Amino acid sequence: MRRLILMRHAKSTWREIGLADHDRPLNKRGKRSASALGDWLRSKEHIPGEVLCSSSERTGQTFLGLALEPATQVKILKALYHADPQGMMDQLRNARANCVLMIGHNPGICDMAHRLVRNPPAHSRFEDYPTGATLVCDFDIAEWEKAEWFQGKVIDFVTPRELTD
Repeated sequence: MRRLILMRHAKSTWREIGLADHDRPLNKRGKRSASALGDWLRSKEHIPGEVLCSSSERTGQTFLGLALEPATQVKILKALYHADPQGMMDQLRNARANCVLMIGHNPGICDMAHRLVRNPPAHSRFEDYPTGATLVCDFDIAEWEKAEWFQGKVIDFVTPRELTD
């Protein structure tokens, strides 16, 4: 059994004129959201053994804001910056831990979530996958190399608004 935690980065700022998209940091709401998501992950015992994180500033800050126990391995991957679903699946298939956290960007992260599960969660925000949206799904496979589309079974889905409002 393998578990994937698929998270879109928390809310980032657009205020700094001239700042490259890759370098945009989280805003105050994003920092609160990341902290709340970390609390939620711990309370549900969804603790990754490996982290695959886009190289952008906002994804890195999202991961740090989760304040999780140190993962066995953290990989900061340029290949996940605005990756399409196939690019994300390729990275996932290289993972080794039983539980993997992947942090990325829309539209790829939303598209990947929809392709991973046969039966999506009955949640109004799953369709558009807002900032901080987090899907937890299990795969009945022994190794990530065997991961295929529509194999995932939804365990949890949450958005930061549910945790902070």
